[in-house]
Amino acid sequence: MSEKRTAQPMWVMDELGNQRLTFEMSLPARVLPFSPPWYLDENARVCGELDTGIPDKIAHALADAPVIPANLAGRLGMELAHRLPSTRAPLLQILQKREISDLLPVPCLHLSSIDLPVPFYYDRYVRSNPTSPEIIELAQVEFDYDGIRISGASTDKIITRCIGSELLHIVRNTDVEQRFLDDFVDVGFVPSQLYDQHLGKKYPDGFVLDDEDEGWIDFCLYDLPELRATGWRVDMDANFRFNFAKVEDWTVTVEEGGGNDWFGLELGIQVDGHAVNLLPVLLNMIRQFPEQLTVEALAKMADGNQDIIGHLPDGRLLLLPSSRVRGILSVLVELYDKDANPERFELSLVQAARLAELDDAATGLRWMGGERLRALGKKLREFEGIQPVAPPLGLKAELRGYQQEGLNWLQFLREYDLAGILADDMGLGKTVQALAHILLEKESDRLNRPCLVVAPTSLMFNWQREAERFAPMLRVLVLQGLSRKQHFESIGDYDLVLTTYPLLLRDKDVLTEQEFYYLILDEAHIIKNPKSQATRIVHQIKARHRLALTGTPLENHLGELWTLFHFLLPGLLGDDKSFRKLFRTPIEKQGNNERRSLLVRRIAPFLLRRTKAQVVRELPPKTEIVRYCQLDGTQRDLYEAIRIAMHEKVRQEIDKKGVNRSQIVILDALLKLRQVCCDPRLLKLPTAKRVDQSAKLELLMSLLPDMLGEGRRILLFSQFTSMLTLIELELARHGLVYVKLTGDTIDRATPVNRFQDGEVSLFLISLKAGGVGLNLTAADTVIHYDPWWNPAAENQATDRAHRIGQENPVFVYKLITEGTVEEKIISMQGRKRDLAQGVLEDGGEVSAPMTAEDLTMLFEPLG
Repeated sequence: MSEKRTAQPMWVMDELGNQRLTFEMSLPARVLPFSPPWYLDENARVCGELDTGIPDKIAHALADAPVIPANLAGRLGMELAHRLPSTRAPLLQILQKREISDLLPVPCLHLSSIDLPVPFYYDRYVRSNPTSPEIIELAQVEFDYDGIRISGASTDKIITRCIGSELLHIVRNTDVEQRFLDDFVDVGFVPSQLYDQHLGKKYPDGFVLDDEDEGWIDFCLYDLPELRATGWRVDMDANFRFNFAKVEDWTVTVEEGGGNDWFGLELGIQVDGHAVNLLPVLLNMIRQFPEQLTVEALAKMADGNQDIIGHLPDGRLLLLPSSRVRGILSVLVELYDKDANPERFELSLVQAARLAELDDAATGLRWMGGERLRALGKKLREFEGIQPVAPPLGLKAELRGYQQEGLNWLQFLREYDLAGILADDMGLGKTVQALAHILLEKESDRLNRPCLVVAPTSLMFNWQREAERFAPMLRVLVLQGLSRKQHFESIGDYDLVLTTYPLLLRDKDVLTEQEFYYLILDEAHIIKNPKSQATRIVHQIKARHRLALTGTPLENHLGELWTLFHFLLPGLLGDDKSFRKLFRTPIEKQGNNERRSLLVRRIAPFLLRRTKAQVVRELPPKTEIVRYCQLDGTQRDLYEAIRIAMHEKVRQEIDKKGVNRSQIVILDALLKLRQVCCDPRLLKLPTAKRVDQSAKLELLMSLLPDMLGEGRRILLFSQFTSMLTLIELELARHGLVYVKLTGDTIDRATPVNRFQDGEVSLFLISLKAGGVGLNLTAADTVIHYDPWWNPAAENQATDRAHRIGQENPVFVYKLITEGTVEEKIISMQGRKRDLAQGVLEDGGEVSAPMTAEDLTMLFEPLG
């Protein structure tokens, strides 16, 4: 017997409100219900008497007391207090009862893989090897009532739980539970007790699938996401075999050896934020399935959403999309050597062509090294501000203050081998800033390679015109049309090469072989999808410097911003997984302002954005911008066919009647040409109905979403009400809201008020309905879809927005088809204003003589 120990008796309550008496001691020991109670310390191998502070007889009775049910605690507590008033015996805790009947259950699913004992067998399943353990996947269902869970197999109608000083009685909503269970069973699950009696006894709330591995694969890939979408909470044990790992990034690392004859090739993927060497996974597949993974079999493998399943080193299954891994496997099968190092390939230089094959086989592989990232960190530490630079001498434009700041910033990025996004609002001159930067590089003798600009097709001619206008010293090559191929060999002879996003795929081999001084992406938000072909190709184009131009670097989510910087400065924002964890989830889902500020600070040196409101003091009251587009394909052919036919008809009519008496024929000919320029569907000719191209409508729809995204208030004018109808169809397809005013509009006040009050930001107006009598000072942007041959009428329409009461600068856009009758008439306006007005204004009369030279110019063929 050892020395006496002190013990404090106390009642301990479980989650159901039941109470049992325990003795709290300084050292753990068992309590023996003697009189007085004794302790037994099995660790120290001693025992002895307990000093509880209460009479021995009472201490003995309490030590031997049973568990007190919650429903008896109140009555027994009062009885003990009455019988033991003068002792230090602990009192039972009295709980307040509360019933809750309005909670809805949340279904919870737990997935695990369990090891069954060797003797275990299924009633409906004959084991292939009864001497080895079996593994079975089990799904267990529970229902959560505001943090309190109960097994789906429980038959209790009421859940009893002790929370604080309350004893809660939660009434289960069995109807809702059953609906969830029905949906779950519909997937193909069978309750464990129905599947096998032994399994059902051990796991009464469990479910299994009849169709073993294939059934679980289908369930996890397709059904589980749907269950989550309907409100199910799902958690998986770490040992659950079908917790598929997903690839987040693909990389290729090339490491040159000590000599020049060999280099190492490693394939890597990123899973759950961790780098994994993919080569052992793929080589193991080749070893296991040599017949199924031959070059021939892989070539026959269907494209689509089919997945190939591999095994990670930790045992998890890995889903590999066949569309990407098939090409990689094809190359590896040819290179495969069963005695080779499974972690990396050692390839000789004669096999270097395999790298190009690997790249072609799986576009989107990121070829990695660490040099640029380390250099980037050094440059960031040296950032101290931006020094002003003198604009290039050959620039035929006077830069506004903010544009000069943009040039300074671009020069800073170039000096430190950095890249960035020029994100000014539309109309503030991103193009002229970029041209000034390129021209300054040329004048400074640094431009030793061509600069490549990739832009939407609708902006090609605008880039060409702006370069000719502002930087005529630059040698410009436009890679567009079938004739572009004849210039491939001479790309290196030019300063500025212009191409389009659609042509990237067709000209990929040429562009990725050429080394460029600058790669500039205009409307760079087009590559916001990291999986698109355009995005993958621009990553492969070699350029010393990179630049993105876009007024909308962020449209829907922060992932788009990450994609742009992944192209410009890989590593600046980490990989996609770490970016989501560090920035995207905290900012988008949690509203974390600290993370937002951190992101702003991190990208601040590399993103320059000025809104129209920020530079309003530097802008003139009215800025006119001409946007050109080119007719192409069948639309171009239609224009030429009508031009030839109408030119001949006009000449014959003038020969017979003279110019003054030929007005109807001239007007009809010019009308048809103008309609082709706007949209071939305006023509009432069978051949026009077969043309499904409209370069100007495409240009318009490339402008409107960005303008509206910037908060612009837009007036869109056209002389043709039928053109407004066609525009309406496109607006509806893009989900853009608008109001319209034509000569047929009876209630003019409603659309005007909706626009002026800010309810709608786009106003479609026909010439006759909106030329006069409107005061639309809420507008800050005017678009003339088709040129108004009478400049006074055009100005009058513009003045609907640019008039007394307008406090903001107004941007006026004129959409012109290059080389057509539209451009010819605009050039005539300056020297023959009266003639243009008389000939081309609906119902007008010729007030000046029409010469043969005028007709020749109007009907000139497209260049």
